[in-house]
Amino acid sequence: MFAVSKALNLAAVAATILLSTIPAFSQSGSLGCILKRIPSGHSLHCQNGVIIQAEKDSRYALIDRNGDGLADGVRLRNKGLLLDARRRLSPRSGFVVVTPQAIAAVRGTKWAVDVQGGKTAVFVVNGIVSVEKTVSGDLVNLRRGQGVDVDRSAAPLVVKRWPAARVAALLGRFRQ
Repeated sequence: MFAVSKALNLAAVAATILLSTIPAFSQSGSLGCILKRIPSGHSLHCQNGVIIQAEKDSRYALIDRNGDGLADGVRLRNKGLLLDARRRLSPRSGFVVVTPQAIAAVRGTKWAVDVQGGKTAVFVVNGIVSVEKTVSGDLVNLRRGQGVDVDRSAAPLVVKRWPAARVAALLGRFRQ
């Protein structure tokens, strides 16, 4: 996996598109992504092959870490996203989800990220996702069926196989 900590240098991000109010998002797309409405909210289909399904009322912004005009990450503040990187992304670019508590980074996989109540939950449907705790730098790799809950405490990250009921509740929010 590529170095997740590079994503922490988001202060240098040149292009950020706030998507908390969907009508402001151009139907023709932005940062290489095209908006599509779906029953559970909306989805963005990006040129790099990443599909981002956003839960209704999610608050997030696309980010362009390398300045090439294309989305290579998202900053999630509230609610959930289901992400699907259908093709393998380059190790240099990858795709990251930055939350107040964690950074989840991948090169090709399907995973969900949920931010609520001061915590971030990351679950992997398939593939591998690296999750770094922003407070401590603690880093874990999640595989299919595994998840982790991240808060702002100094406690280490604990990878767990999530029970079917928890997985169904999270993915059900995206009609999966």
